[in-house]
Amino acid sequence: MDESGAGGEGAAGAAGSRRKDARRNQQALLDAAAAVFVASGVEAPVRDIAAEAGVGMGTIYRHFPTRADLIIAVYRHQVDACAEAGPALLAAGPTPHAALGKWADLFVDFLVTKHGLAAAMRSDSTGFEALHAYFLDRLLPVCAQLLDAAAVAGEIRPGADAYQLMRGIGNLCIGAESDPRYDPRQLVALLVAGLRQSR
Repeated sequence: MDESGAGGEGAAGAAGSRRKDARRNQQALLDAAAAVFVASGVEAPVRDIAAEAGVGMGTIYRHFPTRADLIIAVYRHQVDACAEAGPALLAAGPTPHAALGKWADLFVDFLVTKHGLAAAMRSDSTGFEALHAYFLDRLLPVCAQLLDAAAVAGEIRPGADAYQLMRGIGNLCIGAESDPRYDPRQLVALLVAGLRQSR
């Protein structure tokens, strides 16, 4: 009886370990896809993503049967990473304003990744709306937390609105993917610097 129980625990442990490995592999694949999307857009060849991830194309298709599936998964993955980065940057950064600047850079990376999502989901407006709601639910509170911390520290003027800032950054990113001479990060850095409290 004891032996069979121990065997069951061993099997459960092995299954749990396999699930963790699968999750880790999927996260690595999504990180690779996001990097390729940032560099080349969402129409980048799957073989480029496979090469970046160090896996075969079959592995990608097994996880994500269509390009839209992959794009949606990358989008959610990037939203989650951006949301989790805010508090981490705030805890580790030298100042809340510096954390806000670093977070704004990550947000720009996310927005560049997101270009092409609407085209990929043309036939699924409900799915697109659900993703947009997820984006706002996850990222607005994080941006607000960073702004509030910088205002409390006296680094920026109080009353800055998270939605307005995110919308402004989004507008500065429009067209970046089609013009290699344009880097929205420079203008976003100026925007974040412009929030500073005048001494």
